[in-house]
Amino acid sequence: MLNAKIGKVGKVLVCGMKGVGKTALIEQLVYGHVNPETELHPTIEDIYVASVDTGRGGARETLRIYDTAGLQGEQQQLPRHYLQFPDAFVLVYDPMDPRSLDMLADIKTDIEKHKEKKEIPVVVLANVRARAAPNPVEKVMDRANIWCQRERIKHYTVNAMERPSLYEPFTSLCARLHPTQTKSTFPQLRQVMQNRQKSEA
Repeated sequence: MLNAKIGKVGKVLVCGMKGVGKTALIEQLVYGHVNPETELHPTIEDIYVASVDTGRGGARETLRIYDTAGLQGEQQQLPRHYLQFPDAFVLVYDPMDPRSLDMLADIKTDIEKHKEKKEIPVVVLANVRARAAPNPVEKVMDRANIWCQRERIKHYTVNAMERPSLYEPFTSLCARLHPTQTKSTFPQLRQVMQNRQKSEA
């Protein structure tokens, strides 16, 4: 195990409006100890390291997850340095607060402006924390689905209190950051070489 190959570390930035549950989602994903009584403080900036099963025969990849301070009030945009380094973005909103979804459109526009022609994976997480008032929640989530389809980004429904709900979004994100390497064996070239060797023999 000591000589296990360490691959490229994927840098993932988690962002969204203040109070949507970004830190709770990350803490639950990485440590699995978050419950309704867990005391979490507003984040300034934190970094987590997670080893994620890619679902490819037990292969695990490393993600460095950056937790950011929630945006609020006048601050509707991510600081510029957050747009430069990530390999992927996770945008989080609370379906109980439609403003948190509206804010994601601005963040996505900023990401597009700064990605420098690179293909950067973006996923959207609806952190459904309450089992209350289904009607407004469903309206907001329908709007989120339409927006995500138009933007061609994945939309997942998760709950920070339910760790298994977080596996699929981060596993699929990890698979996109670390695609399987197909060995290029150049079969045509190999065939040409074999034919040449036969004709020379």
